[in-house]
Amino acid sequence: MRCDLFYELSLPPFLPRSEAQLYEDTLAELELADRLGYGCAWLVEHHFMPGYSHSTKPELFLAAASQRTRHLRLGLGVIPLPYHHPLHVAERVATLDLLSAGRLEIGIGRGFSPREYAAFGAAMAHSRALTQSGLDVLRAACSGQPLPEPYRGLAILPAPVQTPPPLWSAAVSPASFRWAAEQGLGVLAGPFKPWFMVRQDIAAYRAAWSGPGAPRVGMTVGVLCLPDGARARRLAQPAFEWFYGELFRSTLPVLERLYPSYEHFHDLGRLRRLIGLGIKLRVLEALGMAVVGDPAHCRSRLARYARAGVTHLLLAVGAGAVESAVARESLACLAAEVLPQLP
Repeated sequence: MRCDLFYELSLPPFLPRSEAQLYEDTLAELELADRLGYGCAWLVEHHFMPGYSHSTKPELFLAAASQRTRHLRLGLGVIPLPYHHPLHVAERVATLDLLSAGRLEIGIGRGFSPREYAAFGAAMAHSRALTQSGLDVLRAACSGQPLPEPYRGLAILPAPVQTPPPLWSAAVSPASFRWAAEQGLGVLAGPFKPWFMVRQDIAAYRAAWSGPGAPRVGMTVGVLCLPDGARARRLAQPAFEWFYGELFRSTLPVLERLYPSYEHFHDLGRLRRLIGLGIKLRVLEALGMAVVGDPAHCRSRLARYARAGVTHLLLAVGAGAVESAVARESLACLAAEVLPQLP
């Protein structure tokens, strides 16, 4: 199981720092992660979510990271295809793959924010069709194949180093897991759903896999690992409860209304009940959405994901809501005492 990193680029109110400092701190963390041997750094793309996510143009951030790292792979996790022109997407990812000397991982998805869909002029009801057509263009462009209509005859410049870069899809609903397997895409799961639900989705995905090679499963988990487990819990509690509270609140518009093609979100009644009860660290841990403690505790908890078929564990270290010095300490602790002993 490869261990990657996951970033929302959050600015929680209890950690006052500027956006410029947030970006610089994160780039410094990626330089450290590069030296420590982590696999990939994944950045989301979200819009109009102040505090929770300031990662609106992840390809620009990753272009900067590509010049400050040598081995760390760089992941777009994910590009919401329904409100991006597919030719622009193909050009941007090819440029980023070139700048990073072939270290790009491409995640695509439908997005989930009604506000984003409205602002960018896309219809949520058409999200599946828009994602499929965008993927068809992206796959052809990154493989050096002729583009599908209506773009046949156009040339995407520059050409990527990898042909193609690894392709992944975000997945929340069981149908999305099956679609990713049928398309031969790696799948990126979490942190929306409790682990016992995702574990069932992973089993179904692996059973439906029809792509070349072995299926690829990425799972996002909030993690804080420090030599002193009690200190880790003390620092993690406000950070994780804030982060997951913001995450669930950002999904409420979809959970509370039955948007066409997003019906599965409406079925996640467990999340609505969880929000109503308040987000607690112990509940997040019980649901398999967070792992906090000393190295021995973290090793035992993280190993279960590998046993269930997770091939890439995306660690949201400190849930992006602890001081950068603490995040760097945890990165070093994980690299020295946890990652080498995972399956």
